[in-house]
Amino acid sequence: MRVVVVGGTGRIGARLVALLRARGDEVLAASRRTGVDVVTGAGLEPALAGADAVVDVSRSPSMAPADAREFFTTGTRTLLDAGERAGVAHHVLLSVVGARLLRGAGFLQAKVAQEDLVAGSGRPHTVLAATQFFGFAAGIADAATQVGPGGPEVRLPDVPDQPVAEDDVAAELLRVLDEGPAGATLELAGPEQMRLPGFVAAGLTAAGDPRPVVPDPAATYFGATVAGDELLPGPGARLGVVRHADWLTAR
Repeated sequence: MRVVVVGGTGRIGARLVALLRARGDEVLAASRRTGVDVVTGAGLEPALAGADAVVDVSRSPSMAPADAREFFTTGTRTLLDAGERAGVAHHVLLSVVGARLLRGAGFLQAKVAQEDLVAGSGRPHTVLAATQFFGFAAGIADAATQVGPGGPEVRLPDVPDQPVAEDDVAAELLRVLDEGPAGATLELAGPEQMRLPGFVAAGLTAAGDPRPVVPDPAATYFGATVAGDELLPGPGARLGVVRHADWLTAR
């Protein structure tokens, strides 16, 4: 199988590229670093020539909602059009669990727009929506940091979360490729539920970050109000195998 991984030098893409190469598949890690730009289309046509599948794990260089929407929608249209011309048989997109429920999170709404483009394209596809990655605890903390009486503190809603290891995400993407187009959205989460503040606090502690994490019912999650199970996958979600405590120990 020849696979083009868009965003193939990033957090998830590099892992997937390694898995594909380890079993002997032909794989191209496509990114701006390797001369492929999905927004402008530069380098895309030769990259997709002869490809059986394309996996889009690209990430917007900006978290600003307008910038993210422009990146995801323009890049996805360009990639879908190029894939159709090249005869790519499977378009795989990595997205985020709960994005449709978090209407106040502009970045996640940009991912929803991207999902809709893929689902409505008529192309053979699979969308894999994953919960937040173990390694993203610091990013969540940065977005939720406020200056309190004692200095910077992270304020988060005390809601359930089910984060997943990056290695499990890459492994599931490999499984999706082997299964072929589902024509639907599949969900992936970690093997255990946690509370969002506890997950982030554990990650910060392991990294030597002294910021305290304060549960706050008025706090938002990337600008979105979260009060219940919005961050959890639905019934039938696929589950990873790596537990958060084991992941922290192995770092």
